[in-house]
Amino acid sequence: MTGSKEQSGTGLVQAMGTRRFGRVNGLGLWTLAARETRRFLGVWTQTLLAPLVTAGLFLLIFSIAIGRQRGEVMGVAFTQFIAPGILMMTVIQNAFANTSSSIIIAKVQGNIVDTLMPPLSAGELLLGYLAGAIGRGVLVALAISLCLYLGLGLGVSHPLWALSFVLLGSALLGGLGIVAGIYSNKFDQMAAITNFIVTPMAFLSGTFYSVEALPPLLNRITHFNPIFYLIDGARYGFIGVSDSAPLLGLAVSLISTLAILLLAWRMLATGYRLKA
Repeated sequence: MTGSKEQSGTGLVQAMGTRRFGRVNGLGLWTLAARETRRFLGVWTQTLLAPLVTAGLFLLIFSIAIGRQRGEVMGVAFTQFIAPGILMMTVIQNAFANTSSSIIIAKVQGNIVDTLMPPLSAGELLLGYLAGAIGRGVLVALAISLCLYLGLGLGVSHPLWALSFVLLGSALLGGLGIVAGIYSNKFDQMAAITNFIVTPMAFLSGTFYSVEALPPLLNRITHFNPIFYLIDGARYGFIGVSDSAPLLGLAVSLISTLAILLLAWRMLATGYRLKA
């Protein structure tokens, strides 16, 4: 009887500790998501205010340097044309930074085991990390959108389209950040991925120009860049103009996001560069 009670008590403690809803460790997933969210909220001057200032500086510099001389682009003022691109570029850079920095710091400091030891599946780890990336991306987008409205009077032509691309962009670059964080064992490796892959893809995606102005070869190459469709989709959502069909951009963004998240899930599931 005593052994039976002890086994029963142990089972109860385990059930309360994991608090699984079906096959999902709800408590563990919520805890990881909350940790990733609080991590960037705790330093909001770096994670939310700094991106806002950077986006404002980009907009100010380009407006002063070439705004008046450039005139209209695709029927809208140059400043309003580049504003959605700057917003999306800032969103995806911050989503990438949130997941990649969380993982690489944990690996370098040796406390990644604290995340791997709890009874969390690869899917739950993936969702927990993504929660922080998406939350940070959405907050950055809201802050910049508010400033664009107050400063330029720029509203949102298609709110659902704009929200869809912000969410997809945050998820895509959040997933890429997980992949980069797992792959990198040193900060130098992470810096190389950021400087030679993420930043060029963001800058060479039509953020500051219409791809129709590019030579035919560069135009075709740009259409193989998934970030181009995020920038273009955000532009359609905010000002109603785009270089490609919004549905095509949505489809490419969705497929790209699913592909990178599948890769991230696989790396988490196998423990690639995470488990000794």
